[in-house]
Amino acid sequence: MARILSLTLNPALDLTVRLARLQPGEVNRSETMLTHAAGKGLNVAQVLADLGHQVTVGGFLGEDNPQAFEALIARRGFVDAFIRVPGETRSNIKIAEQDGRVTDINAPGPLVSEQAQQALLDELVRIAPGHDAVVVAGSLPRGVTAQWLLTLLLQLKGQGLKVALDTSGDALRAALAASPWLIKPNTVELAEALDCPTDTVTQQAQVAQRLHLQGIEHVVVSHGADGVNWFSPGTTLHATPPKVSVASTVGAGDSLLAGMLHGLLEGDQPEATLTRATAIAAMAVMQIGFGITNDAQLKRLESGVVVRPLTEK
Repeated sequence: MARILSLTLNPALDLTVRLARLQPGEVNRSETMLTHAAGKGLNVAQVLADLGHQVTVGGFLGEDNPQAFEALIARRGFVDAFIRVPGETRSNIKIAEQDGRVTDINAPGPLVSEQAQQALLDELVRIAPGHDAVVVAGSLPRGVTAQWLLTLLLQLKGQGLKVALDTSGDALRAALAASPWLIKPNTVELAEALDCPTDTVTQQAQVAQRLHLQGIEHVVVSHGADGVNWFSPGTTLHATPPKVSVASTVGAGDSLLAGMLHGLLEGDQPEATLTRATAIAAMAVMQIGFGITNDAQLKRLESGVVVRPLTEK
């Protein structure tokens, strides 16, 4: 198994509220309420740990409320490379309805100083060697610019790491200049970053070819319940997930990314890699929380994934 570094620059305490149906402007009574230490890179890290990898986690944590994150890190056996910054790590509210709809209310995160940003870069100079790959996932906290993200990615690439990136908006647009090894946008995020349509398979294939020439080897485009398209030199595949009962869609994309990274680093066949990754994402939407909770259930979900070559349309 691999040693993987997973960076969450803007982690969050996710407060997930489950209810039958959200009634705006009315008093709503929840069925359950759960709090998780989360953030895209941390979500990815939990799935990778369940798949057997050794994981180092890092980014920026508010020094006023680190307890839930430190408990998760200890429970999972992660190496802690987070830089503590003044203030609180943000809290995000996820309202999950019975029909699977999720309403997100996301806070901006703490203000991260230039000194803290440099401290993370310095820490990564020290610890990144020896890792096989790095995941950089999620939004940017206040004070961190898209240009700084580009600097981070170029440093990690310069240290010889395969960089898997999952972000959006200005951050994704700037980060593409670093030519990461793998990117995992959804259709809208890809279109916004490249300022061109990516609705059809033909349009996505054209964009992917352009990104391949730029040095981005794997372009994984997620389509939610409609599946995922994977473009890499010699591999163009689509996976359709099995029909499942949806508890929450939070973490599905992170689980997909973890499954893709696992298969690629283990040298699995492309079809097997995409099948497992899609099944892990399907498992994620059936639960609130992150990780592979039932190996037998995962096998059943894998049997329901349909993988086929992509045809342009």
